[in-house]
Amino acid sequence: MSYYHQHPQAFSQTYLSELQGQILACPYFAVNNLNRDFVGTKGFSIVFRRSHLAEVEQRFPYLKLYLNRVLQQECNAFYLNPLLLEFGSRVDPHIDRSLRSYCETIAPPLVVSVLYVKVATGLEGGELVLRSHKRQVGQIRPQANTLLFFQGDLTHSVNPVKNPGTRLSLVCEQYNLDDTQLREIPELQLESRAIKAEQGRNKRRKRS
Repeated sequence: MSYYHQHPQAFSQTYLSELQGQILACPYFAVNNLNRDFVGTKGFSIVFRRSHLAEVEQRFPYLKLYLNRVLQQECNAFYLNPLLLEFGSRVDPHIDRSLRSYCETIAPPLVVSVLYVKVATGLEGGELVLRSHKRQVGQIRPQANTLLFFQGDLTHSVNPVKNPGTRLSLVCEQYNLDDTQLREIPELQLESRAIKAEQGRNKRRKRS
C-alpha cells in the first residue's frame, strides 16, 4: 500500500452514533493507560488474537461492524483502543508497537486503522501527521466517519487540540506475528486505568 489511504462515509450515521455512545459509556473508559506520548487523552485498550475475535465481538458487540470492516486477513494479533482528545490534548511522535510489553522482539504493526467517530464542529488542531524517516508524508485533518489506514512503521503524531471540543477515534494496530511471538500475546486482555483503580479498591477492602 502507499503510506495511507482514506475512506469517507465509511459507516451509517446510526452506527457511528451508537459507537460513540457505547465507547463513552463503557466502564473501562478512563484517563489513558497508554504511554507518555499520549498527553491529556482518554480511552482503554483491548489486546487480542484473531482466534478470540468472536469473544471480543460478544463482549463488545458495538465493535463488530468496525472489526469486520478493518481487520486484515494476514494479521493475527491486534491492539485496539478508542482515543479521545480534548482541548490541550496531543500525541507526540512515535511508532506504534503497543504489543511490545508482551513480546520485546516485536516489529511495528503491518497496518494501523483509524475511524474518526466524532470530530467537533470547528475543531482546531488534532491533525494526524505521518512521517517516514523524518520526511513528512501526510497530514490528515480528522473528519467524522472517515476510515483511515496507514503503514504501521510510520512515525506519527497528533497536533494539539487548540479549542474546546472533542476528537474521538477508534484505532487498531494490526500485527502479523510468527508462532513464537504469537504465543506471548494474550488471547484476550483488557487494559484500563479503571480496572487498576477497581483492583486497588478491592485490595483496600480486603485489608480493612
